[in-house]
Amino acid sequence: MTQHILCSIDMTHMDEARSLLKEAEKLAEFYGAALSVATVLLDYNSSWVGSFFKDGTLKEAAAAANDALHTLVREALPEREQVQHIVKIGVVYEQVLEAITECGADLVIVGAHKPDIADKLLGPNSARVARLSPVSTLVLRM
Repeated sequence: MTQHILCSIDMTHMDEARSLLKEAEKLAEFYGAALSVATVLLDYNSSWVGSFFKDGTLKEAAAAANDALHTLVREALPEREQVQHIVKIGVVYEQVLEAITECGADLVIVGAHKPDIADKLLGPNSARVARLSPVSTLVLRM
């Protein structure tokens, strides 16, 4: 039985994130499960690009993402009283896998776009999460 659902969303696609949250809420309601919502910021600090930004920029971005995540969840799920908000920094699929373990989820929900040639060659994050996740994964086509 599902007791804790982790919904991983991409904040750069807000309409899809809202839809994914609503589907996750339906499942959480059905199972009587706890709900966590995660988003991941790419870590540019470790690359050459990071040298062009002042110190603390990524920390500020994480704080802004946390505020935006709270707002999105509040707007998309106004009836939901408790939601754990998770903002991670790094490689998307790796951070989602880490969040699964950290929050104790037994089901992860991720969205997927219609695959294009790049996805077929490189493998999207949702496919990596599904392949490597220690728990059941629901991939919703958005």
